[in-house]
Amino acid sequence: MTGSGTDRTRPSIAGQAPIVILVEPQLAENIGMCARAMANFGLTELRLVAPRDGWPSGGGLKKGATAAASGATHILDNARLFPDAAAAIADLNHVLATTARERGQMKRVFTPAEAMPNLSERIASDERVGILFGRERIGLTNEEISFADAILTFPVNPAFASLNLAQAVLLCGYEWLKASGGEPPFRENNPSPPASRATVLSMFDYLEGELERCGFFPPGKKPVMTANLRDILHRLGMTEQEARTLRGVFKSLAEGPRAGRSGEPKA
Repeated sequence: MTGSGTDRTRPSIAGQAPIVILVEPQLAENIGMCARAMANFGLTELRLVAPRDGWPSGGGLKKGATAAASGATHILDNARLFPDAAAAIADLNHVLATTARERGQMKRVFTPAEAMPNLSERIASDERVGILFGRERIGLTNEEISFADAILTFPVNPAFASLNLAQAVLLCGYEWLKASGGEPPFRENNPSPPASRATVLSMFDYLEGELERCGFFPPGKKPVMTANLRDILHRLGMTEQEARTLRGVFKSLAEGPRAGRSGEPKA
């Protein structure tokens, strides 16, 4: 199943990125959701350390992972299997270990936002870097964390700090893509230029004239109220088309009831 927003006709993000290493993942669905999170943010290399149910076979493990990946099957197909964490990181130059608990290991501790710019610089210098993610129930062991250069943790509610495995991968991927210059897949394209002063002032004149006609302004309050009204409308930062549309709305509200009373159809 391919999720909304997936467009295979568009080029994918290319280039080196941190390697995601899942240590003894327990559920096939979690492996698949991690692959999906990786694909969202341009992470391409997945390493699996002794999955509980084996890989890629074992009780429908691959099928469950594929369904949860929602189209990120290329990451699952290229996933590499290792017997332990030490083997999975043997060829890497720099490793971070994720944990939600203090471990008393005198390691530097970073959030993903703090760590990813440094990882980007290392990768640009041809270093190979990886991030260790632990078991769903107990996380990484102290020994596995001792293999890493630093700890990666998340700014979460300390009373409820446990993250789903795929959530942790997704947060790291998001900060990675930000740090490496990632851009949104699209931005709104509004061809209308900013509204000219002439258009805005004409709208003000029309609106204020109609409000005065219907008795909106209390005696002596018009100058203050019109200034406040203009400030409200200025904060909209209108385009030319928006200002013209808004004036049309005001005109319809003001003239519609009058046209109805006179029996004249609205244009």
